[in-house]
Amino acid sequence: MKKICTFTLFVALLSGASEGTGTRLKEITSIEGVRDNQLIGSGLVVGLNRTGDKAQTLFPLQELANMLRRMGLIVNPTVIAVRNIASVIVTATLPPFAQPGTHIDITAGAIGDATSLQGGLLLLTPLKAADGQTYAVAQGSLVLGGYTATAAGGKNTETVNHPTVGRIPGGAIVEKGPPSVEPTAKLKLQLSEADFSTAARIVDVLNRHFAPGAEPIAHAESAAAVEVTIPEAYASRPVEFVAELENLTVERDRREKVIINEKTGTIVLGKDVRITPVSILHGSLTVEVRTTLEASQPAPLSSGQTVVVPQTKVNAKEEQAKNVTLEKGATVEQLVRALQGIGSTPRDIITILESMRSAGALDADIEVL
Repeated sequence: MKKICTFTLFVALLSGASEGTGTRLKEITSIEGVRDNQLIGSGLVVGLNRTGDKAQTLFPLQELANMLRRMGLIVNPTVIAVRNIASVIVTATLPPFAQPGTHIDITAGAIGDATSLQGGLLLLTPLKAADGQTYAVAQGSLVLGGYTATAAGGKNTETVNHPTVGRIPGGAIVEKGPPSVEPTAKLKLQLSEADFSTAARIVDVLNRHFAPGAEPIAHAESAAAVEVTIPEAYASRPVEFVAELENLTVERDRREKVIINEKTGTIVLGKDVRITPVSILHGSLTVEVRTTLEASQPAPLSSGQTVVVPQTKVNAKEEQAKNVTLEKGATVEQLVRALQGIGSTPRDIITILESMRSAGALDADIEVL
């Protein structure tokens, strides 16, 4: 009896260790229909210290006149002359299942010729979605990641970062919930990166966990979608089913990549990228052309003139080619370390990797940024 208990515990530990090495489904999939929604609106920022839109920008004055009219004050926009207002576009992201009264962050950016929104107050701004309906309203004091400092007289200014865009954390209140997916007997998982191997593994994990020895509940429609039927035991508890499903782990399959940024000489690569047997010889040829200007003086009391004569010297220096030898099945990491060991620069390594990819000796995709 003791041996059976010990064996059962050992299997459970192995199973837990195996699952822990994978990736949770919630990290690589999403449920179809459960998505964010973009909101946008046009608003007015007031309280600026003469850094707002100038007189030639008409729409903030019209917007101010319209707002005052709604408050019962009739003003002709053509006679308004203020520098303390700026017209802005306000954007926000409405998360799925957001309830009325929830606060969300907003971003406001100047659309006129305002020089800074520092110290500005955003007035009540409706935020609409693509269907034209208002889902939130925004208002509050802007927080900027930069500023503009002007010396006395206004001749010298210093600008840090971008003072014409600001944020208001929690600056919008949700007035209407977004369209939500009604729970049904089936749901569809969407993979963040389409891959046939990963989709097949997800199907296997779901069927083994929720329907061991019974009729499968999941099947892959394509490399990017897996359809799941909610089991009978969870028919009245779809939220609990999704919560349990999201925390299952799966071994994610992915294509090996080598990311190269030639602007900065940065190389990012996977540790297990393999290379096939290949011979690498890499040397460098340096050609230096140097021109010096020398003055040619005529003899004393002669009729000649002083002229400038360029003297050009060309020096060519070619370093001896250096070779690298690696064992069969070596990784790109080992190759890079070997190249660094013989003094190769990041530019040299980038050139070698690109040449190896062209020769078919590198089992990975190269992405150049």
